[in-house]
Amino acid sequence: MSATRLLVLGIVRGYGRAHGYRIGTDLQSWDAAEWANAKWGSIYHALRALTDAGMLRDHDDVPGRTEYELTEKGEAEYLRLLREAVRRPQARPDQLGAALAMLPSLPRAEAVRLLRERLAALEEIRDKARAQLDGWVDAPHWSELYGLWEHTAAGGVEWTSGLIARLESGAYAMAGEPGSPGRPGSWYSLAGE
Repeated sequence: MSATRLLVLGIVRGYGRAHGYRIGTDLQSWDAAEWANAKWGSIYHALRALTDAGMLRDHDDVPGRTEYELTEKGEAEYLRLLREAVRRPQARPDQLGAALAMLPSLPRAEAVRLLRERLAALEEIRDKARAQLDGWVDAPHWSELYGLWEHTAAGGVEWTSGLIARLESGAYAMAGEPGSPGRPGSWYSLAGE
């Protein structure tokens, strides 16, 4: 899964209609080139690929500027990518970063449920790494690898537990709640245009 794909779909969804430069400048302002490798070339590549796949519809109403709009197929793909990124721990943090940027698209109860799935997977990874670390005798330096996995998963467990607690206590406006930026086309106040 591409974090850029999730981010592009999410930004287009957020604005209702957005042009490539708007998407790119938003991602630049979020430093997404650093944490998600969302650079100009990958953004425009994603726009073309998503349009070709029928997930975005392009509009050439303004000469020299193409605007994009999510299709029904694009909405389904966006939500699929978002849910997968929230629920499944990945070795690279870009998927989770993209999901966090778009988290208000989910209703609170669904976000908590998906995060609980993530928490269970992280606990399993942590416990498996601990068992491997405790039983490792060959090539002693490999114990550092299992130690890294254990500590990384343990940090993920702690952070995920904290996010679940924050969401359960009402932090952040989520989909269906007043003031949520998670509704399609709700980003007009963020557009700055």
